[in-house]
Amino acid sequence: MIRMTALLVIDAQVGIMEGPRIGPVYDHARLVQTMKGIIQKARSQAIPVFYVQDVDVAEAGTYEYAIHPEIAPLPGEPIIHKKATDSFHGTDLHQQLQAQGINHLVIMGCKTEFCIDSACRKATTLGYDVTLVKDAHSTTDNEVLQADQIIAHHNTCLHGLGNLEPFILVRSSDEDVLVPSHDSYR
Repeated sequence: MIRMTALLVIDAQVGIMEGPRIGPVYDHARLVQTMKGIIQKARSQAIPVFYVQDVDVAEAGTYEYAIHPEIAPLPGEPIIHKKATDSFHGTDLHQQLQAQGINHLVIMGCKTEFCIDSACRKATTLGYDVTLVKDAHSTTDNEVLQADQIIAHHNTCLHGLGNLEPFILVRSSDEDVLVPSHDSYR
């Protein structure tokens, strides 16, 4: 089967990445640079970049609501507005991906244990192989765990998780994450 890839940038909004109310997420300056490099590489290879924006982060039109300016979408790149943790719920993301023949998603963004986790899991039930970029998602500390522990935990739990045929691979940004490697494990 031919693998068609899209890059999914989830909730990379100023208010989450830098705060003040929700963030800043762990190691946010490095995160922005890592995401920026992957986005640039995707664009240079004509891989579609989809942005997901959480409408509950801040009031629309505010700086905190905006996608981080260093990784902002170019004109014509789709922005999916969501209300739920799940990027697919109540949105047309799946339909837009299907219309382009996408069957492999590279996922990065915020916050690890909420929107990243749910997008990865839901994508497999919808038939997508998923590559979660190990060092391109982040979160904040909670009452039980530090952010770096939450990230490490999810990288471990999600790696290899599958639903029937599609599954998740967790790969580092220094690998060619835009090229799917799932078939070598089947």
